Amino acid sequence: MTKKEAIDIVKKLIEAYPDATCSLDFDTPFQMLVAVCLSAQCTDKRVNKTTPCLFAKFSTPKDFANANLEKIEELIHPCGFYKNKAKNLKSAGKKIMESFNGEVPKTMEELITIPGVGRKSANVIMLEAFNNPQGIAVDTHCKRIANRLGFSSEKEPEKIEKDLCELIPKEYWKDVNHILIWHGRNICSSQRPKCNKCPLNKNCKSYIA
Repeated sequence: MTKKEAIDIVKKLIEAYPDATCSLDFDTPFQMLVAVCLSAQCTDKRVNKTTPCLFAKFSTPKDFANANLEKIEELIHPCGFYKNKAKNLKSAGKKIMESFNGEVPKTMEELITIPGVGRKSANVIMLEAFNNPQGIAVDTHCKRIANRLGFSSEKEPEKIEKDLCELIPKEYWKDVNHILIWHGRNICSSQRPKCNKCPLNKNCKSYIA
């Protein structure tokens, strides 16, 4: 795929989803970090139902660092994998307090040193909390659509991200982080994609008539 073809596809998706934004609710960079960590293998809708009660009890790195682990587990139980997520969130609070003076760091390199924060999560935090996209977060929707459209033939998220960032100019990264997720949820689903309704069916190598 050429850069021009990639940009044409991105423009069509921007037109199709003009209101595409992050669907996680948050008020602070740390709340964004918590929400994106909870969203692993969980829907954003479920996370948004869980975080109000969680943030009413614990909302800052210091709160989580000092929190009772079992209480965190209890509050985030609906999001699944609650024991591992609770452990990471408590450790994240400690790391931010000890290494970053209680403030969520603003670089990818620093973010990925925080327990529970991988590259995908760091990309989301950089974009949503700091409005400074450093790449493209490759979740299951992004991976599926990148492969189907021919943006990338890779299977590993970091390799897919590399291909996407080489094809798509940085000025579009903010939009791409949102529109691929929205397209995956609305049209290009895993099992039964609505190819007949897709604005990209003439561009897609996986189009099913």
